[in-house]
Amino acid sequence: MTQQQAEVHDAGSVQPHDRLGRPLRDLRISVTDRCNFRCRYCMPREVFGSDWEFLPRDEILSFEEIARLSRIFAAQGVRKLRLTGGEPLLRSGLPALVRMLRAIDGVDIALTTNGSLLTAQASALASAGLRRITVSLDSLDDTVFRSMNDAGFGVDRVLEGIAACSAAGLPVKINCVVKRGVNEHTVVELARWARERGHILRFIEYMDVGHSNGWRLDDVVPGAEIVHRISTEMPLEPVDPNYRGEVARRWRYSGGSGEIGVITSVTQPFCGDCTRARLSADGKLYTCLFAAQGTDMRARVRDGSSDDSIAAIVREVWLAREDRYSELRSAATDGLDKKVEMSYIGG
Repeated sequence: MTQQQAEVHDAGSVQPHDRLGRPLRDLRISVTDRCNFRCRYCMPREVFGSDWEFLPRDEILSFEEIARLSRIFAAQGVRKLRLTGGEPLLRSGLPALVRMLRAIDGVDIALTTNGSLLTAQASALASAGLRRITVSLDSLDDTVFRSMNDAGFGVDRVLEGIAACSAAGLPVKINCVVKRGVNEHTVVELARWARERGHILRFIEYMDVGHSNGWRLDDVVPGAEIVHRISTEMPLEPVDPNYRGEVARRWRYSGGSGEIGVITSVTQPFCGDCTRARLSADGKLYTCLFAAQGTDMRARVRDGSSDDSIAAIVREVWLAREDRYSELRSAATDGLDKKVEMSYIGG
């Protein structure tokens, strides 16, 4: 343990830093492991089929338990809470959770969704206090989009949901996972559409999350190639990060408004500045998207443990953290076939 870590550990209330000096600042909260899409890079149908057993209701954290843990994490320095899934809007009554989290001082609340249920829920989420939303949109081409979500879901319905967010005053950011031979030919069209509507767009390299998506390095479209494709038609120039730990490398359109970003976990890893922890739907704390094991927080919440004792576990886990999977990605990591699935802890 470093001197800085020891001081943090003794102080208790001071923001903990891990073994690589990274603070705990972001918490991604999966509210369900279920999803109505079967995107091949996340929940391929041949694995997550009709016989797949999702978590029973009593094993999933209640809203009250999520809010309690969120308050404890906020006391340890977390300033950003992001609700994820699975598909979070499948969780009944989600605006009620948003209202509970809004009562926590000093935290910003966002949500990531596939957009399928936004038309009906955007207004309620905005009224509950949600201030930012990210929508996964992998292509504007309906054939490509249906192929990628593998659920027969048309892109027009997601676009309607995005429009509903705008009408409700919710700023929308767009995420697009790019896979070689599948949708890289549609990235310029998507960039132009997002620019015209004032949406920030983030392209994500296809990643080896979990062990069910059949990931191969040949399927990765490097962020540099994506930027080149777009810049050829709409010139781009680099932009400095907004803050330490921002995962996207930012680019803005030259001589005009709007920007894109590329999340390059494969070709240009950003482990060194990662400030994220993840809480699964059943209450396990993970310190890396590529982790194999988590720490059971649900048991502590349900066994009568005090907030202070739970906070001590959070500090202990973070102080011991040294994850940097993407920086080490090589033959040495190829054998880690028990990595947690992205649908279980959110992207």
